[in-house]
Amino acid sequence: MPVGTRSTEAMRHAEQALWRMLSFFGDPIPDLDAAAAADPGWLLPPVMKAGFLLSLTEAAFRPQAEAALAGAEAASRGAPARERTLLAAVTQGWQGDWQAACDTWDRVLLDHPHDILALLWAHFFDFHRGDAWQLRRRVARVLPQWDASAPLYPYVLGMHAFGLEENHLHAEAEAAGRRALDIDPQVPWAVHAVAHVMEMQGRFDEGAAWLRRHRPHWSVGNGFAGHLWWHLGLFRLERLDTDGALRLYDEHLGGDAVQIAFQRLDATALLWRLHLLGIDGGERWPALAQGWDRSDDVAGWSAFNDLHLMLALAGAADVPAARRWLAQVERRVETTVSTERQLAARTGLALLQGLLAYAHGDDEATWRQLHPLRPVVQRLGGSHAQRDVIDQTLLAAAARGGLQSAGRGLVNERQLAKPATPLTRHWAGRLGVRLDGRPS
Repeated sequence: MPVGTRSTEAMRHAEQALWRMLSFFGDPIPDLDAAAAADPGWLLPPVMKAGFLLSLTEAAFRPQAEAALAGAEAASRGAPARERTLLAAVTQGWQGDWQAACDTWDRVLLDHPHDILALLWAHFFDFHRGDAWQLRRRVARVLPQWDASAPLYPYVLGMHAFGLEENHLHAEAEAAGRRALDIDPQVPWAVHAVAHVMEMQGRFDEGAAWLRRHRPHWSVGNGFAGHLWWHLGLFRLERLDTDGALRLYDEHLGGDAVQIAFQRLDATALLWRLHLLGIDGGERWPALAQGWDRSDDVAGWSAFNDLHLMLALAGAADVPAARRWLAQVERRVETTVSTERQLAARTGLALLQGLLAYAHGDDEATWRQLHPLRPVVQRLGGSHAQRDVIDQTLLAAAARGGLQSAGRGLVNERQLAKPATPLTRHWAGRLGVRLDGRPS
């Protein structure tokens, strides 16, 4: 592909940063700074820096990103069209129009199907936008142009596997993920995709063994490790090993392990699931809630992050703070730029209202607010496994509020989607229904 530098040193640093972004091993920003120092006139390193920060979905990184974009803009004259288009896409992303950014990355991919940087960013924001169709099809549009002779091919296969899984093509997803790891075992996105398949199919013991088997390749020095620990926590919860899940939280997800929102999402999501099962998180909750950024600039930037911040406040039993957070998000929703983001923001706002009702102990209001949102909750982004926190909250509200018939429907769905796991049996027992759908 055309690049706007003749400096081999700058190119070496940029390619190292690209590998870090794909593999999650190490921080790419020092490599990008070194690339920029080696060739200050090259457009791509500051674009990559701003794009990497964008992918973290934290508005707090905006000042750093804007400084990088300003530097990129200054270097854009005479740069290759591909690099200028990447700059345009990342700028659209930071303006809040994630759909437009994905469309612009796609234009790059149609001309340059080997541009794995555009593919990676578009894949991330298909995920952040909850667009499962594009999560699969975007990779499919370029995959035939790749083959095993390309060093980064296993990472493309890993993305392909995840897109297949989110479209419920489980056998194909597992095969693609396993093939990627046969070529290169250091592809945590492929480990992750197969773990998702096993979670969706209720293969909790096999899933735990899968993560343990690949643990040497993801657990040390990898930014994705926390999320894979979270997946191991889900497998433990599916077999009702709450002690093991809480121990995992303390060892790998809480405390100093939490530095950015991406990590707080996993910590909050696991602790909330434990909370729904009656496990007291104790002082873990205030510590976790305090770490979330609640500034006005952050509210409404990512509906998915907003949701998890509300879970942290509800878990900490800080209802006044939860009300204030809801009000902050309400004020910011109207400023959302694109129609798609507006829909996501409004869906997220309605979810926050339902979670606040749960924190108040109003189970009927929780059900009335959350249950109608289930068909559109994918607008928040995230995966099926992550969004399952809404169904589990509904099950807990139905069990606590005596809403047997309502909860029975959710139990019926779960046992048809996967074998009746100990977790499903737990909710059936709490609701007083048999797993054949009848009252016990």
